[in-house]
Amino acid sequence: MSVKVRCPYVPANDALYIAYHDKEWCMPQHDDAKIYELFLLELFQAGLSWRTLLHKRENFRRAYAGFDAAKVAAFTAEDEVRLQQDAGIIRHAGKIHASIVNARVYLAIQQEWGSFAAYIWHFTAGKTIYEPLAVTRNALSDAVTRDLKKRGTKFAGTTSIYSFLQAIGIIYSHAPECFCYQRDGWGK
Repeated sequence: MSVKVRCPYVPANDALYIAYHDKEWCMPQHDDAKIYELFLLELFQAGLSWRTLLHKRENFRRAYAGFDAAKVAAFTAEDEVRLQQDAGIIRHAGKIHASIVNARVYLAIQQEWGSFAAYIWHFTAGKTIYEPLAVTRNALSDAVTRDLKKRGTKFAGTTSIYSFLQAIGIIYSHAPECFCYQRDGWGK
């Protein structure tokens, strides 16, 4: 039986992380609902491990109305208090407030561009770019961050945005020795 070689950071004993790595990470995503889910989660990750967020993902789904951006944008101060008391998610008050502000910015971008996917993919003219794992920011994440900040986003620094761009497949970062690199055609 052959063992799949994965990116070196993937914990061998974490089925949830392995499934995310193998089936989601760096896969080009154009569905606005899925992009919003990853946008919300990635911006909560700042200062934390992705493993932490993955293991709280279903709690976030419940707490954040199934990752429905319109519902999150309508959250009130009472919802902020509710979220701060929810032990199943990250209870950072600043991130919680930012998540509501960011949902409103997200919807405004959808309105302006027709979809958030059209907006976010325009930065690379619809193309995925390869970046090695050692990189945590680049000119692209800097540019996206500047634009999002001008639009009013919070907790959206260039490192978080870089990670988000990887999550939705705009930046592809599977290591050359990872089976995904070959599977996805980067090793040809």
